[in-house]
Amino acid sequence: MSGPNLVETKHGAQTARALANFPISGLLNHSEMVRAVVLIKKAAALSNHALGRLEKSKSDAIVQACDEILGGTYHDQFVVDVFQMGAGTSFHMNCNEVLANLAEEILGGKRGQYRSIHPNDDVNMGQSTNDVFPTAMKISALFLVEGLIDALKNMEIALQARAKKFDTVLKSGRTHLQDAAPIRLGQEFKAYSKTLAGCRHFLEHAARSLLELGIGGSAVGTGLNTPSGFAEHMINHLSRLTGLKVEGSKDLREAMQSMRPMAEVSAALRNI
Repeated sequence: MSGPNLVETKHGAQTARALANFPISGLLNHSEMVRAVVLIKKAAALSNHALGRLEKSKSDAIVQACDEILGGTYHDQFVVDVFQMGAGTSFHMNCNEVLANLAEEILGGKRGQYRSIHPNDDVNMGQSTNDVFPTAMKISALFLVEGLIDALKNMEIALQARAKKFDTVLKSGRTHLQDAAPIRLGQEFKAYSKTLAGCRHFLEHAARSLLELGIGGSAVGTGLNTPSGFAEHMINHLSRLTGLKVEGSKDLREAMQSMRPMAEVSAALRNI
């Protein structure tokens, strides 16, 4: 498989290596996953500037690059296969490189030079794939669950309307795959609506566990190479940028490694 033409792309060498190493499925990360990572990068640029680690010109350039992607451009630059190494490092570097190259050009530089903005030292300052990727998983899942919950509510209302419409229709009930005692069709549709509501409540409860984020834990959950207050800044910015009531985990190690929240949401989806 030939590598990408870096003259025509916004990503860089790490992405090119991932394309060569993982030509597996052709499936790419969901657009909401891209959005979540970019929001994390925007929050990090703002946090690092506020804490005196990133000069304003760099922070502003990274934020502008993030805003361009959040506005709908350059989504074709996130090209790493969804099946890759376990931690998501290649996709994460794909994001860092695209943002660094965009920011480099904003500051008057050339793509791939990284003289003003570096994908690791600046875009990824104070972060690790190990806290960014699980955080992005949770945020993107919350974005998607939001729409599903609205759809379920609409379906419940539609079933309730049918329950009223069909309330005078008498039919045979069914038990053990046979006709049984009489029942009104409206009663059955009311039960369908109630069943769906129970499933939705289960999903809403499971989704609340996604709000607890481990961002700021860095490589192993100890906050290595992050300044005091970084995790708190990240949570405040992410809460504002996403519109979600996210909070920092009381144990960053647990939040980074435990897939319990994702398993809870998966169970709720399968239940639906």
